Amino acid sequence: MSSLHNDSIKSNSEKQIVLNLSPSPSLSPRDRARILRKIDWHLLPFVTVFYLLSFLDRANVGNAKVAGMATDLKLTGFKYNIAAAVFFIPYSFAEVPSNIALKLFRPSRWIPSIMVVWGVVMTLMCLIRSYQSLVVARAFLGFAEAGLVPGVNYYICLWYPRSERSKRIAIFFSSASLAGAFGGLLAYGIERMEGVGGLHGWQWIFCLEGIATVLVAILSFFYLHDYPETAKFLTESERSYIVDVLKQDSNNLSSRFDTRFIWQAIKDYKIYVQILIYLGLLVPGYAIALFSPTIINELGYSAANAQLLSVPPFAAGCIATIIFGIYSDKHNLRGPYIIGGALVSLVGYILLYCSVRAGPSYVGACLAAAGVYPTVAIALAWVGSSAGGDLKRGVALAMVIGLGNLGGICSSFIYIDPPRFHIGHGTIMGFLSLAIIMSLFAMWDYNRLNKKKEAQCLAENIGEDRGYEFEDMGDDSPLFR
Repeated sequence: MSSLHNDSIKSNSEKQIVLNLSPSPSLSPRDRARILRKIDWHLLPFVTVFYLLSFLDRANVGNAKVAGMATDLKLTGFKYNIAAAVFFIPYSFAEVPSNIALKLFRPSRWIPSIMVVWGVVMTLMCLIRSYQSLVVARAFLGFAEAGLVPGVNYYICLWYPRSERSKRIAIFFSSASLAGAFGGLLAYGIERMEGVGGLHGWQWIFCLEGIATVLVAILSFFYLHDYPETAKFLTESERSYIVDVLKQDSNNLSSRFDTRFIWQAIKDYKIYVQILIYLGLLVPGYAIALFSPTIINELGYSAANAQLLSVPPFAAGCIATIIFGIYSDKHNLRGPYIIGGALVSLVGYILLYCSVRAGPSYVGACLAAAGVYPTVAIALAWVGSSAGGDLKRGVALAMVIGLGNLGGICSSFIYIDPPRFHIGHGTIMGFLSLAIIMSLFAMWDYNRLNKKKEAQCLAENIGEDRGYEFEDMGDDSPLFR
């Protein structure tokens, strides 16, 4: 990674994409940090728990499979793969409409509402008795969960300047790897409820985790805050400061609802580059979530031990996600951290591919998770920082997350050749390579565009005082870096 961290890239490319705001002259850096911490304590605990529950509910099918669901529902051949994959079809295509709805409705109403819906679906999955009902339930679950990840990423963008987002998105996304670890522990305990109430242990996994989602969603109706302008936990001066900082950070770009900004996002080639980066990272991420218990089970461990041994890789991913997010913001860099994490994960998959012994293979699984999970949060911070204007940013995030999540379909069908899983591991290495190549291209392209805008500003004497002229141009504005 150090070879990519040169002064040219740092000064001309990504550092300009995630410009650090100078502290307001009326507030000291300590006061600025105090206000941001205040926002953190009122926002991050909720959104982090939201995503933990979301990832737990979508990935617990992997734990249920090992806990006996595959036998009870006769999931032979590709049946489990189809049940895992069907989630991602409605999930991917419902994300853009959901973020547009979030712009039209209040976050404190929209986000908890979709949580109640998917929590009810998850709870009712305990009544599944056949493969067909599993497929239908997974499809409804994907549709209901679709709005959360793009919605929360957009929500974070409404509260924090670009230079402060990566670590917050990293904390939010760390709950995905935490969910993987927590899910293994929960499954280990819950499956011992076999026979209670006439349900199998794997059915209790669905039931109890779904009920937890509904309870948290109902609570969040009353405690989730909408916007800085209406935040009651901030004083008048604090609200004014945050609103001014966000306005400065957006280069005075428009925040109103207009369909032209939706089309700006759809026609922007840079967003499709980010989709390919995200796709290259998400296929490995979902493969780990859906198949790590199975992979560990095939290494020779019992089903119960496989549940427990799936915990350390996810715990490593959680810790790495937070560390990468902090230093990504500190250095104002995105691409090099994505490339570095992808390379670590690549090493892990090479170990999994080549090793015939359980010990090195398990180390490879830990490296694979620790490398890829941090990159997902940083990639989304990069998207949010490089898309200009509130609505375009919301649509861009939904496009990247939605189309990128189609990679979950691929993840569901590549682990088909136990016990070595060469097809799966080899495919993942290809997707990680795609993410590295497209990140290098994006860094070069942002550098090129920023130099072009700087030259235009110098030639035409464009300064911040003319910002109103470009408020509808999004990130094409010559003032946007």
